[in-house]
Amino acid sequence: MRAAAGPPRAVRAPPPPPPLPPGPQAGAGRRGGHDRPVPVPPPTPRPPPIDRLTSCPLLLRTFVRHGSHHSAADFVRGGAPLDDEILLHTWLDAPLREITELIKGAHPPARDRNVRLSFLQVYPNARGEPSLREVGSAHAVKRGSDDAKTLAELNFQAGDFLDVAILPSTAASRVP
Repeated sequence: MRAAAGPPRAVRAPPPPPPLPPGPQAGAGRRGGHDRPVPVPPPTPRPPPIDRLTSCPLLLRTFVRHGSHHSAADFVRGGAPLDDEILLHTWLDAPLREITELIKGAHPPARDRNVRLSFLQVYPNARGEPSLREVGSAHAVKRGSDDAKTLAELNFQAGDFLDVAILPSTAASRVP
């Protein structure tokens, strides 16, 4: 028979985690927040180029208005402002500069050297209602920072619309 063991052995606790590096903390300044680092999203890689000789372009329904954007109500229940529509055939790797040049070719007021084209993406939300999202702008003549944005980078999907406002180059775009 075995003799009774002495006092129970203490279980060793794991060592505390190392201190977090200085920087922004999730929940900092909020009651009940935890001191966890804010995750940094990885950079989104640029999609591979599309072979335009072998891939079919998509139909981009573009609605152009001089002076302001269309409202979301203009696109309710499959409706669209047909009087302002320009049909463009392009690919998802098309940058806003290329789309600007296509619009200038089809809509003479966009050729004025003192205008800016402001772009909104029109897409259905979870309830099927149209949502508007500003995606960029391009000057009719001068190069700008949004010129290189492609439809794929803007999460554009086949079936989405593009709403374009032709504005004086000094006016800031405004979503109604």
